[in-house]
Amino acid sequence: MIFERFLKVGSATALARQLRVENVRSHRGRIIDKGSLYRILRNRVYVGLAVHKGVAYPGEHAAIVSQSLWDKAQSILRESPRMRACRSRAATPALLKGLLFGPSGRAMSPAHTRRGGKLYHYYVCQAALKGEVADSVGRRVSAASIEAAVIDQLRTLLKAPEVVVATWRAAKAEKADLPEATVREALERLDPLWEELFPAEQARIVQQLVKRIDLKPDGLELRLRTQGLGHVVRELGAIGNDLQRAA
Repeated sequence: MIFERFLKVGSATALARQLRVENVRSHRGRIIDKGSLYRILRNRVYVGLAVHKGVAYPGEHAAIVSQSLWDKAQSILRESPRMRACRSRAATPALLKGLLFGPSGRAMSPAHTRRGGKLYHYYVCQAALKGEVADSVGRRVSAASIEAAVIDQLRTLLKAPEVVVATWRAAKAEKADLPEATVREALERLDPLWEELFPAEQARIVQQLVKRIDLKPDGLELRLRTQGLGHVVRELGAIGNDLQRAA
């Protein structure tokens, strides 16, 4: 399972955080952190080999990981962390996919173009391109600019007292004795943690928190998804503890 999920995620850091949230542990009951994952992914015992003083020999035990799966995992491990992060970002859906709507009320879809060898990402109003609505200021917007503006507004909203209380009530549905201060602390973690998250994690949190984003001529209007607030509190808490332990 770990080898297969590593191929999909492409990051031991991201996979370790996911396994922690899911409470997946080793056979000794220990939390599987990033270091544990690297040891597992590099352990040739799983492909039926026995290793002595750095030399691998055919083992007497059956392999539980196929050679093909092993080779693919090693190929990813040989990449630099920077390259793996770039590949992860390229494979991640646009941060605001399905959430962003233009001034006309019509959905805006992620798109990209390449100029001078550089790739540019943006969101475009399909209705405007098709001539279904009049051209407007929201016909096309830079993905980097609009995503940064949404995250800034989201960080501000999560500090608002009424949002903290709403989140606390949502989280209490699963944990009745949860203190409000714990919820506030978890929401405050979004600021320092955001840049540490991988693109897939950022996209997942935004999809859980945001119901709809309307692009107005004078700014943005965010509608939060109340049902997702409780889950995000638990996830932020788990990720924060994981990073503190790793540090």
